[in-house]
Amino acid sequence: MTNRVSIIGSGNAGLTAAYHFTKHGADVCLYGSKGFDQPLQDIEQRGGIEALSHFNDVELTFAGFQAIDKISRDLKETLDYADLVVLPVPSFAQEPLFIEMLPHLRDGQIIMLMPGNYGSLVLNRIKHERGYGQLDITFVDAISIPWATRIVGPAQLAILGMKEFLPVAAFPAKRSQMAIDALQPVMPLPLTALGNVIEAGLENINFGGHPLLTTLNMGLLENFDGQFNYYKDCCSVSTAKAAAAMENERLAIGRLLGLTLKPELDAMNALYDMDCKTVYEVNRTSETHGKLNSAPNSASNRYITEDAAYLLVPCYELGQLTGVETPMITACLHIDNAYNDTNYFTTGRTLKKMGLDNLSAQEIMDFVA
Repeated sequence: MTNRVSIIGSGNAGLTAAYHFTKHGADVCLYGSKGFDQPLQDIEQRGGIEALSHFNDVELTFAGFQAIDKISRDLKETLDYADLVVLPVPSFAQEPLFIEMLPHLRDGQIIMLMPGNYGSLVLNRIKHERGYGQLDITFVDAISIPWATRIVGPAQLAILGMKEFLPVAAFPAKRSQMAIDALQPVMPLPLTALGNVIEAGLENINFGGHPLLTTLNMGLLENFDGQFNYYKDCCSVSTAKAAAAMENERLAIGRLLGLTLKPELDAMNALYDMDCKTVYEVNRTSETHGKLNSAPNSASNRYITEDAAYLLVPCYELGQLTGVETPMITACLHIDNAYNDTNYFTTGRTLKKMGLDNLSAQEIMDFVA
């Protein structure tokens, strides 16, 4: 029987998931929220989604054209379509979407968040607070999306590359292998299990590179409208040293939580099949990340609004809980607060929003097991 999957979200990752899952042999229902349905109209007009073979004189991978089984603007119809539900949406969209989804969910469904960014814990709290505590669903947090990709035209993608594998964890963690077994047939790359969703959040490879490098380069990024190759041009010898200091804070927090986290260098080498000796070399030489000139051009870019708020804030709070000093994480957040006239320490993804406040480190690890 053909595997079915519902994809909620019609942005870069949503369209790429619909295209690549279909190419991999799955039947897909792609949902777009109100106000975000232009990509759906484009797909309907073109009869499917195209992945380009070249863009701006750069050779791309996974080229082709795929018709999508169902395009939907009805959330109930989308959730009725499949037991596997994938949300490749920004972290800020997870909560409002899930609140809309709750009345239409059913026992046995698996909800995969790409990226997770501790979203499973937030959605689990909402499920209980809104009176759906008996609903038996499994959440899965992925460390990121599988692809480097973007929409470059109507129903048209430039897929720059894909990871070698995708680390994931279920909530609760005891369901991780079951969830992987169910999801693997529709996924175009291997899924590998992490210990729990806390580990999945701490292993997101956007943790240091995105918010810190963006923060440190903001003057040039704004003044030159992001006309850079982000990874090559924003990573220097000195900014790489700062990123390494922030990386040490993340690793120390992991150790005190009983986790063995992968250093960023090891993770990037494994995910992108490289053999770099330093993170500086990764940023300067990665073919996947260096194909196109593209960089943030303001502090409102997701490299700060998502990666600082939903990755640095949880790490900061876990540092507070475990007694790890986090001067680099804290400094980056304070600067980002000033950039965006906000307070990510309260608006970001806190332990309270995950339903983990008033728990010790060990109680948190027991809770997610």
